[in-house]
Amino acid sequence: MDELVHLEVTGGTATITLDSPRNRNALSAQLRRELAAHLDTALADDAVRVVVLTHTGPVFCSGMDLRESRGAGAGDQGVHEFPGILATLWYADKPVIARLAGPARAGGVGLVSACDIAVAAREATFAFTEVRIGVVPAVISSTVLPRLLPRAAHELMLTGETFDADRAAAVGLVNVAVDADGLDAEVARYVDMLARGGPQALAATKALLRRDRSEHLQQDLEAMLELSAGFFASDEGQEGMTAFAEKRSPSWVPGA
Repeated sequence: MDELVHLEVTGGTATITLDSPRNRNALSAQLRRELAAHLDTALADDAVRVVVLTHTGPVFCSGMDLRESRGAGAGDQGVHEFPGILATLWYADKPVIARLAGPARAGGVGLVSACDIAVAAREATFAFTEVRIGVVPAVISSTVLPRLLPRAAHELMLTGETFDADRAAAVGLVNVAVDADGLDAEVARYVDMLARGGPQALAATKALLRRDRSEHLQQDLEAMLELSAGFFASDEGQEGMTAFAEKRSPSWVPGA
C-alpha cells in the first residue's frame, strides 16, 4: 500500500506532506495513522527545529473520509483517533506551520487551527461543513474556537458557508493570506524566524501561550518571574545573550 503521508527532514525543518490527492487528502484511517506516526517521529528528532504541515494536490484536507464513516457505529468512527492528532500538534514542543495551497474543510480546518502558524494561498477556501451533513464540529472546536473571533465562530459554524483565505485571516483562523506564487517564500520566512528562537525557549513560550492564567495577578507574576529568571540563567539564555553581544547567531540557529 502506497504511503499517504511523507516526512522529509532538511536543514532542521521537518516537512510532513499529506499525499492522497485522489481522496482530497481526506482523513482516512491510513492517512490518520501515518500522520500521527510522522508527527511523533519529527517531534522526537532533536535535529528538527520547525515542522511544516503541507499537501499535494489542489486540496489541503477535506476532513473525515465519509466513505469510511457511513454505516459505522459511534464506537467505530475514525473521529475517535483524531483528538490525539490535534493534541500532538497543539502541545508540540516545536513550532508547527500549516501551509495551504488549497481548500480545507471540517477536520482539515481543525488541523490548521492546531498549528501555531498558518499560511494560506488566497485561492484556498474554508468551511465548517458539518452541520450541512447533520453532524457537529465538536472535536475540531477544541482547536478552532481559541483562534476564531466569537461572532465569526457562530456565523461560520452554524451556516457552513464557504469563505476565502482573506476572511480566514481577518477572523483569526490563519495568520496570513498570500498570492499563490508567494506561498513558499512566506512559509520559508516564518521557518527562518522560528528557527532563530532557542529550542527550549520556544517550547516554554508555547506552554506559556497555552496556560490558564491565575485569577490572582500577584501569584501569576511570581510564577512568571521564576520562569523568566530561570531562562535568563540557563545555558540557552546565556548563549543567546553572549551571541547578541558578539554580534553573531546563537549556536542553535541552523547553519550558524
